[in-house]
Amino acid sequence: MDVSVDASVVSLIGIGLLTGVTTVLFGFGGGFVAVPVVVWADAALGADAMRVAAATSALVMAVNAGFATAVTPRRVLRELRGGGTLLLLLAAGAAAGAVATRLAPAGPARWAFVAYVAATIADLLLRPGFLRAGTGQAPAGAPAPLPARLGVPVGAIAAFLGVGGSVMTVPAMRRAGHTMRVATALANPLTLAIAVPAAAVSLAGATIHAHPGAPAHLMGLVDLRAASALLLGALPVIAVLRLRPPRIPDRPYAWTYIGLLAAVVIAMLLLP
Repeated sequence: MDVSVDASVVSLIGIGLLTGVTTVLFGFGGGFVAVPVVVWADAALGADAMRVAAATSALVMAVNAGFATAVTPRRVLRELRGGGTLLLLLAAGAAAGAVATRLAPAGPARWAFVAYVAATIADLLLRPGFLRAGTGQAPAGAPAPLPARLGVPVGAIAAFLGVGGSVMTVPAMRRAGHTMRVATALANPLTLAIAVPAAAVSLAGATIHAHPGAPAHLMGLVDLRAASALLLGALPVIAVLRLRPPRIPDRPYAWTYIGLLAAVVIAMLLLP
C-alpha cells in the first residue's frame, strides 16, 4: 500500500512538471492536464472522480495562474486594460459552474469534458483565425478586446468541466489578433479570475464520505494530496520558464496547442 501511494505521488509530481510547462507556454494553468491524472489517481471514487478532478484542477489552476500572472511582464498584462467587467463576469460564471458541479450527475461530466475539448479541436482546425488568419481578424498591432459578454458562459463551462479558461480564451484572443505568445500569457490572469471562485466553492462544500474508497485527504471536493503534488512539480518550472521563455515560431506554437488538446482527449478516452 505504501509503495503504491508513493508511486502515485511521484507520478503526480511528474505531471505537475508538465502543468508548469503548459501554464507558461499555453496558459492552461494545469486545468485540462490535471483532470485526467486526478481521475486516474482517485479512480476508487467511481463517477465522482470527475467531480473531484474538476475541483482539484480549479485549486491547481488558481495557484499556477496566480504565480504565472505575478511574474508576467506588466507590458503584456496591459493588453487586458479595460477588462475589469470581463474578469468579474468570468468569476461570476465560474462560481455558478462550480455549484453546478456539485448538483449535476457525476457520470456525464467526463464525457462532456471529452466532447467539449474534441469540439474545440475541430473548431481550431476548421474555422479560420487560429492556424491561419481570418477575414475578420483585427489589424496587426491593434488586437480587439475579448467581449465581456463571453465572461459568464466561459467561466461557467470552464469551472464545471475543469478545463480552465485558456481552452476558450486563447482561441478567442488569437482570432482577435494576438500572437500565440501574448494570447497564452494573457490566459493566465483570465484563468485566475475563473479558478479562484471555483476553488473556493469546491473547498467550502461538504466532503464526499459516502464512498468506501474516498481518500482521507479530501477537503470539500478537492483532493489536497493530488493538488499539493501537482503544485510541487509545477511552480519551480513556472519560475524558470518565465525567466527564460523558449522562442517558438507562431504557427508551430498554434499546432502544438492543438496537439496537446488531442493528447488529453485520448488520455480521457483510455482511462477506465
